[in-house]
Amino acid sequence: MSDTEKDLLGGQTVAIIGAGSMGGSIARGLVESGALPGEQVLVCDHNPGKLAALAQQAGVRTFATSAEMLAEKPGIVVLAVKPQVLASVLEQHAADLDGALVVSIAAGVTLATLEAALPGARVVRVMPNLPVSVRSGASAITGGASAGEADVATVQALFATLGSAKVMREDQLDAEGAVVGCAPAYFALMVDALTRAGIRAGLRATDAREMVNATMLGVAESLAASGEHPRAYMERVTSPGGTTAAALYELEPALVDGCYDAVDAALARTAELARG
Repeated sequence: MSDTEKDLLGGQTVAIIGAGSMGGSIARGLVESGALPGEQVLVCDHNPGKLAALAQQAGVRTFATSAEMLAEKPGIVVLAVKPQVLASVLEQHAADLDGALVVSIAAGVTLATLEAALPGARVVRVMPNLPVSVRSGASAITGGASAGEADVATVQALFATLGSAKVMREDQLDAEGAVVGCAPAYFALMVDALTRAGIRAGLRATDAREMVNATMLGVAESLAASGEHPRAYMERVTSPGGTTAAALYELEPALVDGCYDAVDAALARTAELARG
């Protein structure tokens, strides 16, 4: 992580309510990246097994209850619980969170709802995706009216330890979720489809899957490192009149239309869920 990010997070105590996939990944990422020492990362959860694993793996401090953890007066509190549980957590701890920088990763719970429940807190919403578990995720960040620029920058620095972290408007979060939040499933489907195509063409399943995974990782790392436009990368792989050109002629229309349709479907479902 950069020196600026270290300066923003240095000395902070980060408390995480919930040690599930996202909460646990955030806790481990903060420690493994060197952003914070384990003693400055606090985690609570109702599952003692998850807490024991985190304490052993990352050296974080664990608590059986959120009340006990919040009594430590952490500067940043991450609400890493399911949306259907969040309302009870907000009601229980509204007073405890006065003055704190509160980060919610609950999908579909708006800043207006969060700020109404936590009038004394500075609230920021974040939408991370699953690859934060290997510190290669993507997180969209938006600050509420009570959060200042320094608060948003601090949260961005926190999630930058887990991959890419971008600040955007709240009205952009649904689109980010439909494109980036769902993207791990899209990419996994692509790996599965190419693996099945390889099997159909005569390759062993394990060999095809391993080679497709390695290739996807290599392409992602190459594009990220070079900043090269994807189409320019494609051109370097594609010889005129060659096999890749023939394959792309068939694949590109279906893939592009499929991506447009997938994002539209995800947005439509997001709207349905928002209406209840």
